[in-house]
Parts: sequence; C-alpha cells; structure tokens
Amino acid sequence: MPRTDRSILITGARAPVALHLARLVHGAGRRVILADTPARPIAAASKACARYHRLPPPRFEPQAYAEAVEALIRAEGVELVIPTCEEVFHLALAWRGRTMPAKVFAPDIGLLAEVHNKHSFIHLAEQLGLAVPETTLLNSRDDLEAVGGHSRDLVFKPVWSRFANQVLLRPTPDFLDVIAPSPAMPWVAQRFVEGEEISAYAVAREGRLKALALYRSLCRAGKGAGIFFERVEDDAARELVERIVAGTAWTGQISFDLMRETDGRVLPLECNPRAVSGLHFFRDPARFVDAVLGGGPEVRPDVTRPQTVRLAMWIYGLPAALRSRALARFREAMREGEELLDWPGDSAPVRAQWPALAEIAREAWRERISLQAASTRDIEWNGPGSG
Repeated sequence: MPRTDRSILITGARAPVALHLARLVHGAGRRVILADTPARPIAAASKACARYHRLPPPRFEPQAYAEAVEALIRAEGVELVIPTCEEVFHLALAWRGRTMPAKVFAPDIGLLAEVHNKHSFIHLAEQLGLAVPETTLLNSRDDLEAVGGHSRDLVFKPVWSRFANQVLLRPTPDFLDVIAPSPAMPWVAQRFVEGEEISAYAVAREGRLKALALYRSLCRAGKGAGIFFERVEDDAARELVERIVAGTAWTGQISFDLMRETDGRVLPLECNPRAVSGLHFFRDPARFVDAVLGGGPEVRPDVTRPQTVRLAMWIYGLPAALRSRALARFREAMREGEELLDWPGDSAPVRAQWPALAEIAREAWRERISLQAASTRDIEWNGPGSG
C-alpha cells in the first residue's frame, strides 16, 4: 500500500551533494527517500535516508528507469523529486512522457537542454543582456579549420560534456587533429578569458533566487570537479546569476562556471542545471529547507571554512602536489579543509566511501575508462537523441 505521509525523493545518491541535501531535508523534519543505480552509494548509509531504492541505468534503459521511478513515487508516497546529478535530464524526459504523481524540482527538458548546451547557453546569456565571451559552434571540420588559425586564443570543448572532459586550452593548431566535430557531436570554440574562476551554486523558484554560494576550487580531480574549495563574495557574479534565473523563470538547482576579469567584469562560461559543491556551504537545515521548499527568505551560506573530501585529496590532490612540487600547500590544505562528509551523529557515510569507490573502480576496470568517467557513465546525457 502507498504511504500516507508525504516524502521527498532525492536522486543521484552516489554524490556527496545528494548526501548533504538529504541531511538538510531530514534535519528539517522531512522523510527522505534516496535512489540511484549503484548498489552501495554513500548517501544510502546516512541516517537521513529512510530507504534506498536501486534504479535501472537511465542512459541505457530509459523506459525501465521511468517506470521504476513512477512505481517508487507511488509506493513511498513521494510528493517532490529533487535531482542532484545528470539524471535530471532523464527525469525531465520521464515527466514529459507520462503523468507522474509527484513534482520534479527542475525545469522542463527544453530549458534544461538549452542551458546545458555550451553554445546555446552563451546565446541565452547574451539575449538577457549579459556580456559573454565569443563562442563559435563547430559542426564540422570546415568549421574547425575556420577558427584553427586563432587556436592559441581559444578554448575548445564538446557542447555536451562534464568534468572539463576533452577540453583543449589554447592548443597549438596541430593538437586540433584530435577533434572531429559533427552535428551529432558538436564542439564550441570559446575565447580564452584571463582572470579568476568563480563557481556558483544556486537554487531558485519561479525566477527568484532562494540560495546562492559562490566559491573557487583550489584543488580539482584532474581538470574537473573541485575537491578543495573556499567561499568567495562577488557582487557582479551574484547579479549575473540573478539575471539568468529571473530571465528563465528558473525553478530548481543551477550552477555556473564564471570568470572574473581583472577589471571586475564577470563573464559566464558554461552552466550545469544541477547541484554542485557550493551546496556544502549550507548547514542549517531549517533555514535552507524553508527557503528552498517553503516560502522563507533567501538563505545565505553559513559555513566559512574551506570544504574538502579527504579521500579525493589523497587520490587526486597528492599526485598533483607531487607533480608540481607543492607538498607544503597540500599539507596546509589538509589541515585547513573541513571534511564535507562529516555530520554530527552521522558517521557511516565516511566509511561508506570505500565500498562506493570500489564499485566505481570495478566499472572503470570493466569499461577501461577513468574513475571520473565511470562515476557518471550510466546517467550521462549528451543531448537530444543521445544514448
């Protein structure tokens, strides 16, 4: 029988942001259900998790995934689904194709695709009156050759990608031979912008900003996700985020990669319509949930110390420090950073990192891909018609 108490379903349970969101929602007195495709994701070990449901991989079994999500919603009495990772696209497609008995905290697939596309997002920002870096769509080798002579001033990246995968930063022309853009797998060439990188995590409802954290990553997993990051304040970055969420009437989570130029101007580089590490700067459950899911005022970050995942620092940060001869900075970061998985009375997810990592490592070994690629292989969405 379906439950009579209403629950919140948080998907993407493999991710630290899903764990953090579950803790916030649970701490505010709501029943939290978690779901994802791995057998033992870290968030499933948390006391915040009332029940964990394993789902089919949406990238490879979209119909089975949609059916499983609908059955889960009915069985658990779910009133709201909050995606945290790239499964947001697959959920939006499921909501478009059937009548679901719950709401999903995200826009429709059309808007999600528009902002995720690295070319159409820049066009959207420009239409909203924002300054943007020149960005050219590449659909063929001819398009590539037309800009190749200026490659040392450009950044090349696939329209659909994550973790800075395949990015070529100001390459020499001979390095462009590895790129084969096509209408099915387009790329962009974007003007290289000098300055300071800023990441933004935001939550909005009907175009009104409800939460915002700006931060910079001082250590990354390769070229991609930050694993040691600290808060920043920047009025121009805040205004940019406000104008985009207002101009799109955004509801849900959204994040941006921005660049602050030396004159203080902030330019948008790309957008990810999902949760990112900035969520970890919020630790007050009542205020966060009241703002995001209730009618409360915008919530401000309440964490001041840099945040880190120490296991990821050992895996990615230490080798990088050895290569760059920056061991002293690595040791300082390990002392200064607050383990973002730590939470009062909920220690099991820290231990759960090991079986979760082992599961990802097995997938990486089977598919002969990197740990990062294996961590999202089953939920990736690479544009309309992708599989």
